[in-house]
Amino acid sequence: MEQIIDYFENIPTLHRSLILVGGITFFWILEGMAPLFNVKYKKWKHAVPNLFFTLTTIIVNFPLAFLLLKTSDWVVANDFGIINWLPPMPLWLYALLGLMLLDLIGAYLAHWAEHRIKPLWMVHLVHHSDHHVDTTTANRHHPLESLVRYVFTLIGVFVVGAPVGIIMLYQSLSVVLSQFNHANIKLPVKVDRYLSWFLVSPDMHKVHHHYVLPYTDSNYGNIFSIWDRLFGTYRYKERDTIIYGVDTFPDENENSSIKGLLRQPFHKYRRPTTAASNQD
Repeated sequence: MEQIIDYFENIPTLHRSLILVGGITFFWILEGMAPLFNVKYKKWKHAVPNLFFTLTTIIVNFPLAFLLLKTSDWVVANDFGIINWLPPMPLWLYALLGLMLLDLIGAYLAHWAEHRIKPLWMVHLVHHSDHHVDTTTANRHHPLESLVRYVFTLIGVFVVGAPVGIIMLYQSLSVVLSQFNHANIKLPVKVDRYLSWFLVSPDMHKVHHHYVLPYTDSNYGNIFSIWDRLFGTYRYKERDTIIYGVDTFPDENENSSIKGLLRQPFHKYRRPTTAASNQD
């Protein structure tokens, strides 16, 4: 574990890029071999806006990364934060608790807030308006959402007291797990079900992308599934009954246009309707 933490504490930018690109490539290939839903769209055409928003996410986060590092240096130097206030423990447990708490604040809490606060929902809508969820959807976030997620991650680093090695490990796992649970892949039902007790599995997260409430407001987790189960936001839905998108923004052409997606946060506020009203 010490070697892993040391590696991520000094991980080169090239290696971080390889994790991002390698993950997309791996799951893209896997989608062709074992798809959950048969592809009836042009994958490259569908990927263009998603890859565009992947690039904007990198552009937003890169110049702000120094704040994460400075905050991390401060909490470690001042022995501040939850994991630094706990009794001495094995390194593996220290790292696991750090990862779980960063996932709680930087992913679960941020995601929950984006569904509960009207302006944040309109920003997050860009992610939900994808009609063909696949591994490229993982990074389909409006630049404003990238800022929102960054703020929550920064708060997480401060509250948790995470050192740089754990932060970089968390961000790497977050990228890969998000690509995995968005990927259009078909795991054996039992394997996916068992996996979902520990990690956010593809079937578990796809429920979150169902087009109507209450499913849209469920399964907020990114890495660890424990938070949805603990806070009562876990829902199950048969994989074959899932319909992607948001019923109040049904225009697939606009939802596939970079220009249209950049404008989405500034539309009139509209929430998905309930499953009952759609006889779902």
